[in-house]
Amino acid sequence: MTTTIRTRLALVAGVAVTTLVLAGCSSSGDEPDANTITVSTFPFGVEEFQEAVIDPFTAETGIEVVVDTGSNSDRLSQLQLAGGDPEVDVMLISDYYAALGQEDDLFQQVDAAAVPSLEDIADFATEDAYVGPAYSYQLNGTMYSTDELTADEAAQWSLYGESSVAGKVALPDIAVTAGQLMVSGVADEYGDGPYDIDAALEQLGEWSPGVLQFYSSSTEVTNLLTQGEIVAADSLSGFATDLVASGEPIAWTAPETGRYMATNRAMIPTGAANVDGANRFIDYLLSEEAQTASAEIVGDLPVNPSATVPDTIEAVVGDIAADPVAAGYATLDPTELVPTRSEWVDRFAREVTSR
Repeated sequence: MTTTIRTRLALVAGVAVTTLVLAGCSSSGDEPDANTITVSTFPFGVEEFQEAVIDPFTAETGIEVVVDTGSNSDRLSQLQLAGGDPEVDVMLISDYYAALGQEDDLFQQVDAAAVPSLEDIADFATEDAYVGPAYSYQLNGTMYSTDELTADEAAQWSLYGESSVAGKVALPDIAVTAGQLMVSGVADEYGDGPYDIDAALEQLGEWSPGVLQFYSSSTEVTNLLTQGEIVAADSLSGFATDLVASGEPIAWTAPETGRYMATNRAMIPTGAANVDGANRFIDYLLSEEAQTASAEIVGDLPVNPSATVPDTIEAVVGDIAADPVAAGYATLDPTELVPTRSEWVDRFAREVTSR
């Protein structure tokens, strides 16, 4: 069995690209190979994803997989430049960027008849706003030092304005996944719902002088917490998994109100060369077997309720993983976010981080 991993490194705005072939080779002919698909995914956890999903998929179907990696924005730019003739059959991408691609007709509807596993996954994973299903999701909440705070204290949005922790908390920048979820959570708590940007920015602006850092990566925030520079940070639950498993005095909790989650979607680009292979891959990706393995090895929260959630994840999120919607979590409507994204990012810089 040969699996090819091609890592694309964006050199200039995602346009100049270097391809590194780590193993195997892809088809060199002009005709698409029915026994090969290209899957575009995130640049982290590739080896784990290969072990959990790709290798078992190839073993079961005989379809070889070429893995192409890059950031959400770089990979979407590549798809736009392809002009309807993509080199990708499946793109695994965060929900906001999936919605952006849909605006430009870069993705086609996944055929439910060709993907039986769609019947087995949670309703939020098949919402009509997207033409491709969610295969994993991320919960927003607060990661905190158990030496300094209780779970009840960390679950309050008002924590970030408390004088007792001024200069010892961190919040995400709006440009990252946790950032939009945080903004919507604050808007829900202090305004008229998750899209009340005026209320959210006013509140976040008041908290800003006491925020040590508006972070843009998981490494930044986990380092701040483990080094004792902060006692709490709004973050995705996955940021806490390794820290909790290692025995650090750190925990994560869902907010008492304003609970929002992001999804990662499995999308088929318009003009994909091997749609049949793409459908078979997505069907496997959503299966109980793949969802269980991905949760165990990659750390993904599964959208298939029949999948087994490992102890490492349950230690962080508890029984929320069994049914996040029942636990009060909701997804955000991309039709509300896509048209306003640039304006909200600009306002966040002016009204929050610059204070």
